[in-house]
Amino acid sequence: MPAPACRRTCRTSPSRTRPCTERAMLHYQAPRWLKGPGSLGGNVQTIWPALYSHPRADQAGEAVSYQRERWDTPDGDFIDVDWLRASGAPGDDRPLLVLFHGLEGSSQSHYARAFAHWAQAQGWDYVVPHFRGCSGEMNRTVRAYHSGDHEELDWVLRRLALRHTGPMLAVGVSLGGNALLRWAQEAGSQAGAVVKAVVAISSPVDLTAAGHALGLGFNRHVYTRMFLRTLKPKALAKARAHPGVVKVDALLAARDLYEYDNAYTAPVHGFASTEDYWLRASAKPGLRAMRHVPALVLNARNDPFVPAESLPRAHEVGPAVTLWQPDEGGHVGFPQGRFPGHVADLPRAVGRWLAQHL
Repeated sequence: MPAPACRRTCRTSPSRTRPCTERAMLHYQAPRWLKGPGSLGGNVQTIWPALYSHPRADQAGEAVSYQRERWDTPDGDFIDVDWLRASGAPGDDRPLLVLFHGLEGSSQSHYARAFAHWAQAQGWDYVVPHFRGCSGEMNRTVRAYHSGDHEELDWVLRRLALRHTGPMLAVGVSLGGNALLRWAQEAGSQAGAVVKAVVAISSPVDLTAAGHALGLGFNRHVYTRMFLRTLKPKALAKARAHPGVVKVDALLAARDLYEYDNAYTAPVHGFASTEDYWLRASAKPGLRAMRHVPALVLNARNDPFVPAESLPRAHEVGPAVTLWQPDEGGHVGFPQGRFPGHVADLPRAVGRWLAQHL
């Protein structure tokens, strides 16, 4: 049996351990110039890659030119879907990599561009479906998106499966990863008919633990402020367009994600409160029952968003779940190389794990 926290082995079932495909990521260590003890290391390994590290190891060709499609949703709204087709002649059997971005992310987030370059190098098609309101244009309805938005992901993935005849693999980052796991849990035995495997990167699978962590100290002053800087204006615009639905006074007074979710996310998306939302949307309780589609859950233990003590352990996950929990890496960081570094090792490691399941 593997170690309880699955930090040193790749776990695929309760009765057998299969060799790790990417020990470099399982035992990831930050470059010397981004080392730091405890929360210091977690923060610098989070902030620096997002702002300054390159999406490619060779630091060349960083821009990604997507082709955008607008899809009308069943409830009269829309989402924007950004495609990067593999070069060369169309291939019916070519894999399609789907990436669901994190909170207030987009197809231009540093990790999305890193995965785009990796997919292109493999000859895979690549697509980033934006959550509502994240593509640069406000969506039409009062709803937005949330960490447990499995119904939206189900609609997106099934629509992609209808038009793509080759195998499909899905990656979710942070919020997108938790939502992807919740989709796999809800889809159950049908999940494997849609995708070959799923990966959640730096995902807060225990939303209560992560939500409270983001409301404290440095996290509150830096990360929470960053998120609210865009979340609150969007929600206030929706309040003006849809009077009476949003708690405007509470939204204006919100200073952390707990208060924001209580004022907007929970009531608009069918939850009774922040506590109800965080409890029902968290993927961690459902990990034990996952057995139908291979799932990799990758979390750095120094992630400032996700307390290490809240991470799932081996006995808390089902036979289809692999846990990678390196000591370092930050939140969607995992930088490597010489200053200013690159984040190409993340899609390389995750992509190789996915490729095993084609």
